[in-house]
Amino acid sequence: MLKILRARIQQGFHTNHFPQEVPALPDRLRGAPILERARCLEGCRACVEDCPTDAIELAPVPRIDLGKCLFCTACTEVCPTGAMQHGSDYRLATRTRPDLFLESGKALELARSLEAKALALFGRSLKVRVVSAGGCNGCEVDVNVLSTIGWDLGRFGIQIVASPRHADAVVICGPITHNMAEATRKTLEATPDPKLVIAVGACAISGGPYLHQAEQHGGCEGLGIPVDLYIPGCPPHPLTILDGLLRLLNKVE
Repeated sequence: MLKILRARIQQGFHTNHFPQEVPALPDRLRGAPILERARCLEGCRACVEDCPTDAIELAPVPRIDLGKCLFCTACTEVCPTGAMQHGSDYRLATRTRPDLFLESGKALELARSLEAKALALFGRSLKVRVVSAGGCNGCEVDVNVLSTIGWDLGRFGIQIVASPRHADAVVICGPITHNMAEATRKTLEATPDPKLVIAVGACAISGGPYLHQAEQHGGCEGLGIPVDLYIPGCPPHPLTILDGLLRLLNKVE
């Protein structure tokens, strides 16, 4: 026992200090896109034509649908003037689907906290059931890593559970393929009311890179599943997911 205690003391503290301190992020992180309308060439549609998910619109105003964006840099690579770039802002989660449309010159409307009644129910303890609905498993990995020692999701009162009957919220990852549609529906039905639905990743929001495939439903949007929190990305960084969850629970501003 003494050896175990000694080893634990020697290991020190490995959990990051978010939200008091933002952990170091890699330079390659692709955060919120930056679209500078003033630098766009008249008549240029290179970014629109190269976007694999039709996430970019130029009329009536230039804007990016973060619910479809794969953060793949195809647009930034073909832009002749550098009007399209990826920033380093990890904060991407929103409460509504329209808030995911990022217009040139406007800041993203970040997720607001739950209403007072819902916050009283879920604010101190949130049990989450993750549904892998036919994606590549990238989003699931970044959700699961939040339970490791480096992130320690449990310190915020959030815990991933095995059964929807024990859950307060359902996290949906993947585009919801035909084979997973019934399983997703049954998971939602088995989760007691009131419950929250959280869409993680472009697949769960709009179909992601599988958008044009007939074997999937286009995520929650395609099946008409009401969503309480949208976390875009392909996949979103663990910090983006954690930031969204904490904003929903009014634990970060």
